[in-house]
Amino acid sequence: MDPTTRRALVEQYRNGYRAVIEALHGVTETDLDSRPAPTEWSPRQVVHHLADSEMTSAIRLRRLLAEDGPMIHGYDEGAFARRLHYERPIQASLEAFRAARQVTAELLERLGEADWLREGTHSESGRYTVETWLEIYARHAHDHAEQIRRARETAGTRRSQPGGTT
Repeated sequence: MDPTTRRALVEQYRNGYRAVIEALHGVTETDLDSRPAPTEWSPRQVVHHLADSEMTSAIRLRRLLAEDGPMIHGYDEGAFARRLHYERPIQASLEAFRAARQVTAELLERLGEADWLREGTHSESGRYTVETWLEIYARHAHDHAEQIRRARETAGTRRSQPGGTT
């Protein structure tokens, strides 16, 4: 990966929190718990997932940078959602997401060329590099911001239909 692409991905990563906050702007409690479909997550669940994922990803990056050939373990996101009380208020999770992303962005901006070449093994996908990490997490929050927007739009559509909540 060339340095220009890397810089763009770091910037995208840095802007992920803002994208989520924009997607949540004006959110109501009803919006937070709306689901576009029975099997999809609500915006509230997405926020808790982002906090858990961000803290996990921050440790993954640090292990890649500090350890030689670390094993990076996958985790069951659905089990996290079921067992970690994703129905709770979102403010602390938003703060955890923001803080983890901020300190990790500061770290990314200081990496040298040798750091970008470090790698380990992911338990589910095999070879896992710092650049792989960046490609995944640069877009992760943006993808979930779009998921939040879709869920809110779906909730708004249902409320405006005859028989819907107003």
